[in-house]
Amino acid sequence: MEAEQQQPQLPKKRGRKPKPKEDKKEEQSKSTKESSGRRSHSHAADEKYIQWKSLVPVLYDWLTNHNLVWPSLSCRWGPQLEQSTYKNRQRLYISEQTDGSVPNTLVIATCDVVKPRVAAAEHISQYNEEARSPFIKKYKTIIHPGEVNRIRELPLNPKIVATHTDSPDVLIWDVEAQPNRHAVYGATTSHPDLVLTGHQDNAEFALAMSPAEPFVLSGGKDKTVVLWSIQDHVTASATNPTTNNSTGSGGSIIKQTNDESSVGPSVGPRGIYVGHEDTVEDVAFCPFNAEEFCSVGDDTCLILWDARVGTSPAVKVEKAHDADLHCVDWNPHDSNLILTGSADNSIHMFDRRNLTSNGVGSPVYKFEGHKAAVLCVQWSPDKSSVFGSSAEDGLLNIWDYEKVGKKTEHGTNSSAPEGLFFQHAGHRDKVVDFHWNAYDPWTMVSVSDDCDTTGGGGTLQIWRMSDLIYRPEEEVLAELEKFKAHVLECSKA
Repeated sequence: MEAEQQQPQLPKKRGRKPKPKEDKKEEQSKSTKESSGRRSHSHAADEKYIQWKSLVPVLYDWLTNHNLVWPSLSCRWGPQLEQSTYKNRQRLYISEQTDGSVPNTLVIATCDVVKPRVAAAEHISQYNEEARSPFIKKYKTIIHPGEVNRIRELPLNPKIVATHTDSPDVLIWDVEAQPNRHAVYGATTSHPDLVLTGHQDNAEFALAMSPAEPFVLSGGKDKTVVLWSIQDHVTASATNPTTNNSTGSGGSIIKQTNDESSVGPSVGPRGIYVGHEDTVEDVAFCPFNAEEFCSVGDDTCLILWDARVGTSPAVKVEKAHDADLHCVDWNPHDSNLILTGSADNSIHMFDRRNLTSNGVGSPVYKFEGHKAAVLCVQWSPDKSSVFGSSAEDGLLNIWDYEKVGKKTEHGTNSSAPEGLFFQHAGHRDKVVDFHWNAYDPWTMVSVSDDCDTTGGGGTLQIWRMSDLIYRPEEEVLAELEKFKAHVLECSKA
């Protein structure tokens, strides 16, 4: 019993509301059914995992596994630090959600990203799910005031990071200027460089930073969407790509005040936007305009906002899904396309020029390949029609909407969901976050919360699918033909 009590607490379930207690008989019956269901699901998941593992050398150009001591709810790429012949060095941001025996932390790591076609198949085949990756080294620890539910970096300068915890405030960190801390029981928390205020209730997950201007967006349990500008609090060099050098730590890029207080200044909202009828679960900026943004919530609505015309919805899409919406992303290449993911296990793609039909959401496509609630969606920075989705079923799916309805001359797997062309099945439990790498094409970091399967901890994986999977078919066949000719020539020698 004591050993059980020492296990890390399970993190909160995305989009789930607590249910009333049932009587003991019903509870026992339900517990037996759930236990049986879990065993059968676990057996099926194990078989799928074993099958996936046998295909690793074929499917991946590079894959590394990093076991985490504590569960993590968020992972993000930071700036690239240096380039070399066979690998690039880059920052990686990871959250640690502890049981209270040590503080919750925001971990700043350094990752060596192996370049395409460098990792040998032999190395990839030695994949070990019990290992801590030699490519990931902890660089700095920030002791976070409360659990880190969400991390988002400022695209204009990824050294500036925003975090959500179980409070109404958004915390802004200049991660290179923050002192390195030792996370031991009783240690005082690190002090954020800025505190963004404006929510009236906890804002736990919905968080975004604009690629166009130093604006921050958040949603919370108070059913509002809040917008801030941190323009007045960052140095000009911090958001100017021509002068910003992201390879060195340097000094603080947050302007220092004369205040003797160790906590950074509070920043009030630029606008508070009211239109949702339940918790706001996720938010996203239009990639080309910081005053246009969207939000999704537990009211099953997708709302588009325009800060230039007021604080009421510009467009409200009722019943965008059949259940709570968990995530949203705006296409960085085509500002008309928006993705949403839901507890109904599906992803919808909307065109903002034609969002509704008969008063309810009318998506261009519905992508149905997950068997549990979708937790995260993100468009690829490398190809405008490609996106990823992760879910509570432990899968991270890669889709291409241009493949919907198309068949190659070599035929397709008729049982595969339309648009799905790759499935990362390396996680054993729900994949709570992932992030495409903007510096290394087709490279991904993903993290799963493994509490339900192992009783604690999480798994971080960095991976890149083989380019034979996503390159044009004719190009791939031509390369394989060349390779075949080379092999035949060598065999004659």
